Amino acid sequence: MGNFNLADYETVDSRIKRFYTDHPTGRITTELVAAEGTVGATRWIVKAFVFRTAEAIDPDGTGYAFEVDGSGGMANKTSALENGETSAIGRALANIGYSGDKRASREEMAKASAAPAVPVAWRAKVAAADDMAALSDIHAAAVAEGWATPDLMQALTARKATFGVAS
Repeated sequence: MGNFNLADYETVDSRIKRFYTDHPTGRITTELVAAEGTVGATRWIVKAFVFRTAEAIDPDGTGYAFEVDGSGGMANKTSALENGETSAIGRALANIGYSGDKRASREEMAKASAAPAVPVAWRAKVAAADDMAALSDIHAAAVAEGWATPDLMQALTARKATFGVAS
């Protein structure tokens, strides 16, 4: 990803504060659209609605976001649903002009720039694999759960070499 300065991006919190300053009777609501997957790897899909007045029936703006438990940074290890809700609100606000001169929020840019670290649990699974079938299963699970990072692929390749199999 290219170089950028996170300070150039507005936080979702700042967008919310500006919105309520401009629209004191406005409201922001969210809806859980879906929760898919297994415990610890749930994919949360959230939709946010922004209303400029309390009486409005139709939203002035909407936004969607999704997060997966345990993926990416620390926030998703404990609060993926909440993180998705905040992202959806930030997108809905951006859709009605609350984004400054950068559409993406600071949180989104921080997430996009951070290379996901391979969790210790995945490293332990790779180290414990005792044959190629086990490595294949680990690879399939990593792909399914979104952890097929270059770092994990390198670990799988290195473990594969210990079984005398060339890459």
